Order: sequence, then structure tokens, then C-alpha cells
Amino acid sequence: MSNTVEFRIINDAELPPIVFRINDDNDEVICVLNTHHRIWLSINRKVIAGTAESLFEKIDMVLTGYLEEQREYEKMDMMEDGM
Repeated sequence: MSNTVEFRIINDAELPPIVFRINDDNDEVICVLNTHHRIWLSINRKVIAGTAESLFEKIDMVLTGYLEEQREYEKMDMMEDGM
């Protein structure tokens, strides 16, 4: 599995300043930067860069919750099977 992030630059008034999406071909990350919002992006560049750790913590929290939920389902299945 690769850790490659593809960056795309667009100019579209209908889209937000930054979008993370999935590459349909290989499930990799695409980061789309919208130059229509270049002033906002410029003013907030340090804030955006500084969100990396917080973003990781939030994703980790979501994933931990999901895994805990799956573990509970696993335990219930084992109890139903008489283990």
C-alpha cells in the first residue's frame, strides 16, 4: 500500500477551498486545492497546516469507536454461539 497523495488544483466557485477524496482507481488520497478561494487559503495557510495533528486525533477517535463497536458485536456473537 502506497502513502502517495495526489494533489489537484482547480478553480471552481461551487466547491470548497480544500477537499480530500478517494482516487477511484486505486483507493489513494486526492487533495484538491481550489484557487477560487486563494485569498482565504493564503490567510489560513498556517491554520490549515496546523490541523494535521488534530485531524489525526479525530480520525483515530472515529476508528477506535468503530473498532470498539465491532468488538462488542464479536463478543455478542461468541455468547450466542455458546463459547
